Amino acid sequence: MPLIVQKFGGTSVGTVERIKNVAKRVKRAVDNGNKVVVVSSAMSGETDRLINLTKEVSKKPASREYDVVVSTGEQVAIGLLAIALKDLGVDAVSLTGWQVPIFTDNVHTKARIKKIGIRRINKELEKGRVVIVAGFQGITENRNITTLGRGGSDTTAVALATALNANFCEIYTDVKGVYTADPRIVPNAKKIPVISYEEMMEMASLGSKVMQIRSVEFAAKYGVKIHVRSTFSEEEGTWIQEENEEMEKVVVRGISHDLKESRITVVNVPDKPGIAAKLFSALGNANIVVDMIVQNVSHKGHTDISFTVNKTDADEAEEIAKKVAKEIGATGVERNDKIAKVSVVGLGMKTHSGTAGKMFNVLAREGINIYAISTSEIKISCIIDEDKAERAVKALHEEFIENGKLIVEK
Repeated sequence: MPLIVQKFGGTSVGTVERIKNVAKRVKRAVDNGNKVVVVSSAMSGETDRLINLTKEVSKKPASREYDVVVSTGEQVAIGLLAIALKDLGVDAVSLTGWQVPIFTDNVHTKARIKKIGIRRINKELEKGRVVIVAGFQGITENRNITTLGRGGSDTTAVALATALNANFCEIYTDVKGVYTADPRIVPNAKKIPVISYEEMMEMASLGSKVMQIRSVEFAAKYGVKIHVRSTFSEEEGTWIQEENEEMEKVVVRGISHDLKESRITVVNVPDKPGIAAKLFSALGNANIVVDMIVQNVSHKGHTDISFTVNKTDADEAEEIAKKVAKEIGATGVERNDKIAKVSVVGLGMKTHSGTAGKMFNVLAREGINIYAISTSEIKISCIIDEDKAERAVKALHEEFIENGKLIVEK
């Protein structure tokens, strides 16, 4: 009997009526002869409500207790979904992260999954039950509750699909798949039928909200096929899988943008060995992920070092930068929250030249200044002013997608 893992996001279970509709979809999968494991997010808006409660109590809530509070949203959702399935005559059982158990490291608010116990799930499946697992949460070896960070339910689903050797993993969301750009900004954006793990990882890291990057990394590592599709439609979505030769024929697969980064600059840094190591080691020790790094050319023995981090880490990163700046004799620290990152992504960039020049020409034509550039084999990213982001995305999509040779479904 095939085994599939289905994950439903917050909008999919946002109301009681939507939870009942999800139950009907799960029932159809069971009626079609599948064993089904479901991963659910909290109801839409619930996680934000819980986060706000912790911040009303404290400006800097203790991370362990923060996880205890924030993880409760998924418990409510899985219980309601199990009730809805039983009401349809489908035997179901809900399990929290610690009941599975899903073991993580000790980093609260953005933990990483270390191992999953599948004995309990397999026993429930053998009884003919649908197993509904709380996404986004786990437990440490010391039995402390942890959360996996925003979008963590995707990671839960793919990790379970890996551990259970599922046939594939379905990610249900409020969009019909992965698009060439955000359809809310670019009405002409097209759904991509098939995309490689590598391209999806880049797009996820660069601001695409459809998938969480760690979930795609998991899938790529263990070869789990992912089908991203809409909860509210029966049509085929986007398959994320290993790359093939056909994929490289498309130079640019999509345009991504991210408004959730801040740029921090340590000004007038002594230009000598070990300075950068001191700064970025301190950030790493605080579990702060640094994205782009730019060091200016040395002038009279001093330079500036700029880096970008997620806005959620910006306050702490700024504090650390100020502390290090004082220790190394830098002049000071500057911060800019009004930036955006725009990127072009595509496997075809490995074998086709000229993409960077074309991207920079498009931005120049639109009067958009570039503050930093980052590249890999299959992407080019630029930091620009936040208020220019939409214009940049539209212009780049027109140049590379609408006027290019990308063939996708409408």
